[in-house]
Amino acid sequence: MKVYGETLPSRLFLGTAQYPSPTILQAAIKASGTGLVTVSLRREAAHGSGAGFWDLLRETGVRILPNTAGCHTAREAVTTAQMAREVFGTDWIKLEVIGHADTLQPDVFGLVEAARSLSAEGFKVFPYTTEDLVVGERLLDAGCEVLMPWGAPIGSGRGLVNPDGLRAMRAHFPEVPLVVDAGIGRPSDAAAAMELGMDAVLLNTAVAKAGDPVLMARAMAEAIVAGRAGFEADPMERRDMAVPSTPVLGLAEFL
Repeated sequence: MKVYGETLPSRLFLGTAQYPSPTILQAAIKASGTGLVTVSLRREAAHGSGAGFWDLLRETGVRILPNTAGCHTAREAVTTAQMAREVFGTDWIKLEVIGHADTLQPDVFGLVEAARSLSAEGFKVFPYTTEDLVVGERLLDAGCEVLMPWGAPIGSGRGLVNPDGLRAMRAHFPEVPLVVDAGIGRPSDAAAAMELGMDAVLLNTAVAKAGDPVLMARAMAEAIVAGRAGFEADPMERRDMAVPSTPVLGLAEFL
C-alpha cells in the first residue's frame, strides 16, 4: 500500500509490546513480512532498557512508527510525539488520545486537535479513531492522509464489532488509506477486514499473546493477503434463497 507518498511492502502493521522475549519478537516480525512496526515512547524508555530495545528493532530493518499510547489529552499527545520524533528520527506518528479508561475509546475531540497541531509541525499523522464519518472528515481537514478506525477495543480480540460502519467508511472515503487498528483476535478477523476493502490491518496482542506468536504472525500475514485478494476479486453477492449451480435445462425427465 502507499501512504504519505511511500510504498510499504506489506498490508500488515505489527505492534511490538507484550512479546515473551526479544528473540520471539524478532522472529514474529520476520514471519509476518511486515514493513512497519509500532513502538511506544514509554516502552522505549521503560526500566532503562530503551537502548537495547531500539537496537533490536533496528536489526529487523523495518520502518518504525512511534505512537502516543497512554496519552489522554491533546497536549500530552503532542508533547509525546515531539519527543518521539527526536528519539526515533521520524516524522511519522501513530496518534492516540484515549478518552475512556475501560474501552480505551479515542477522545475524538482531542484527537482532531492534536492531529491539527502535529500536521502543522510537519508530522505525518496516523490517527487511531472510530468509524465515525464526521470525525474522519475532521481528521482529513486537519492534515491526516490516512485513517485508522478501530475494529474493537484494544486488546479485546473481538474482531470487527461494527462491520457496517467500516463498510460505510470505505464507501465514504474511497481514496483514503484505511487501516483497521485494534480488536483483531484471529486470522479470520484480519481477512474479514480486508474483504471489506480496508487497505491494511494493525495488530499487536493477537500475535504477542498467542501460544505461538511466530506461527500466528505468519497466519495473520497469509489471512491479510487472502482477504485482500478476495476483495479485489469482486465476490458474489449474498442471496436469501438458494440458486442451483447446475442448470435445470437439459436434465433428464422421468415419466
